[in-house]
Amino acid sequence: MNGNNCWYLKPNVIIEPLIEGWYAWSHLISPATAAMNVVGRHLKIMNSYIQSPEIHAAAVLNPKMLGGPFMDYKGGRVDEVKKLRDETLANQATSIQLAAAIVELDKMLKTNAKGYSLEVLYDKVPEILKGYVELIYDLNNNPSYRFFEPLLYKSKFYNKASQSIALWLTDNDERPFCLSTPRLDDPNILQLNIPLDSPAIDDLSRMKRNAGSIDEIAAKLGIPDEQRHLFDSFFTKQEHPRYRKYEGPKARMRYFGHACILVETAEVSILVDPLISYYGYESSVVHFSDIDLPDVIDYVLITHNHQDHILFETLLPLRHKIKNIIVPRTTGGLLQDPNLKLVFNNLGFENVIEIDEMEEIRFRNCSITGVPFTGEHSDLNIQAKTCFHVAIDQFKFLFAADSRILESKIYEHVYDSLGDIDVVFLGMECEGAPLSWLYGPLLTEDLARDKDQSRRLSGSDFEKGMHLVNIFHPREVYVYAMGQEPWLEFISSLKYTEESKPIVQSDKLVAECHKRGIIAERLFGEKELLYEYEAVPA
Repeated sequence: MNGNNCWYLKPNVIIEPLIEGWYAWSHLISPATAAMNVVGRHLKIMNSYIQSPEIHAAAVLNPKMLGGPFMDYKGGRVDEVKKLRDETLANQATSIQLAAAIVELDKMLKTNAKGYSLEVLYDKVPEILKGYVELIYDLNNNPSYRFFEPLLYKSKFYNKASQSIALWLTDNDERPFCLSTPRLDDPNILQLNIPLDSPAIDDLSRMKRNAGSIDEIAAKLGIPDEQRHLFDSFFTKQEHPRYRKYEGPKARMRYFGHACILVETAEVSILVDPLISYYGYESSVVHFSDIDLPDVIDYVLITHNHQDHILFETLLPLRHKIKNIIVPRTTGGLLQDPNLKLVFNNLGFENVIEIDEMEEIRFRNCSITGVPFTGEHSDLNIQAKTCFHVAIDQFKFLFAADSRILESKIYEHVYDSLGDIDVVFLGMECEGAPLSWLYGPLLTEDLARDKDQSRRLSGSDFEKGMHLVNIFHPREVYVYAMGQEPWLEFISSLKYTEESKPIVQSDKLVAECHKRGIIAERLFGEKELLYEYEAVPA
C-alpha cells in the first residue's frame, strides 16, 4: 500500500455531533422538540450565564447541582457565550418562531376549545403552523393537537445547516455535562460545518479499522489549509488491535457499560442501546471499547428516546457497520414523543425498523419481540419506548431498560405469551430527575414544584424489580443502566454513594436473588458471559 494511504484514525478521537454548538441529542433533531429546546433550554442557559457567570461557576462545583442548567466555563468566556447567543438568535430565528407558535397554539386551544367542533378554530392556528398540525380532542373533550411530523422535516423548520461535528482527542473521562454546556472554540478541537448525514463521517469512521489517505479524507471533509496540521494530528500509522469475530457454539454476552449489551453468536450480532467508551487512553475502569465491536452489526436495538440510550456520538461512527436498527413505533405526532424512525432516517441511517408491543421479528435462529415498557417518562403520553425480548433458539434474554414495573399484571400477560426468561437485565435508577429536568422545555405552562417532583424519570426499585423475578423465573438477573461508569457522567450527571437509594435498592434485589439461588449482580465496567442454547425442535 502506498505510504500516503497507510493512516488510521486514532482510537481516542471523538466525533462529537453538534447542533448550533450544542451537543446533538434526539430532541434537537426533530424540528418541534428542537425549537422548544432552543428557546426553553439553550437561550435560557446562555442568558443566565451572561447575566451571572459566577453563579454557574459555583453551581458546577456543588455535587448536589450535577446535571443542572449551569454552564461549565468557570465563570469565564462570557463574550464567547454572548456571541453564541447572538448567532443562535439569528441562525435559529425560524425555530424560535416555531416555538412561539406552539405556545400560542396551546393557549388558543385552552381558551377556545370547549367541546364543540374544532373545525372553526383552524383559522386561529398561528400562520406558520397551518398545514402542520391537526386539532383534536381526547375522549374527555380535552383539546390538543398533533404534528404531521414528516412534513416538518421537509419544511424550513428542519435546517441541516445548523449541524456540525467536532473532532478532538480525549485522554480521560472528564467532560462537562453536555446538555448545559455548549461547545465553544478551542485550539485543540476541530469544528466542521457538515451535516450529520454526511457520508464523509462514515469514511472517516472506517479509518479506525481500515487504513486510508489523509489527503482524501481531508478533501471529503473540507478541511481548511490552516487547520490541516490539527487534522493530521488525529491520525497514526499504527494499526489498532483487530476485532476477532466470535465463532464459538454459544451465545456470548458482553456488557459495555450502562445499558449497552452486545449479544453474539457465530451467525448474528445484536447491540442494545449503544453507548461505547473509547480505546487508546487510560481509564480508571476496565472496560470494552469500540475496538471490541464486530465489523458488521446485524441489529441495533433502541429501547427509548432518552439521551443516555440514543447517543449519536456512538451511533454516527457505527453507522457504516449497522445493517438494521429497531426502534419502538410511535405515530401520534405528539410534541413530547418524536418519531424515532424519522430521527434516524434524517441522520443517514437506513433500514430503520419500527416495532410494536408484542410484535415479533424473526431471522435465522433468533427472534426479537417488543415488550411493554412502563413508567420512567414522568407519566407523559410517550409511545417510543419498548423492552426487548431476544431469543436465540430456546435461550431467552429480556432487556427491560429503565422500565418501572408500575403494574405487575402487564408482565403476567406477557409471560402467558413468552414464558420463562433465562436472563433479565433491569435498570434500577429509582430516584430519577423530575419531569422538568428533561421535558421542561416542552411545557407551555410552569408545573407546580410539588407536582414536578412527584413525576420523576425513575426506574424500578426493589419491590417493582422483584415483580420481573417472580413472574419470569430467571436463572440470572443483572442490574444495569445505572449510569455509574465514569464515561457516562457527561451525559447522565449521576454520582452515587453507598447510601444512594438506587444502590441500596439494587443491593437488596441482588441479595434476594442470591437467597433464592439466582445468579445476580449489579453490572459495572465490563462483563462477558457465554450461554449454551438448544435448538428449537423442528
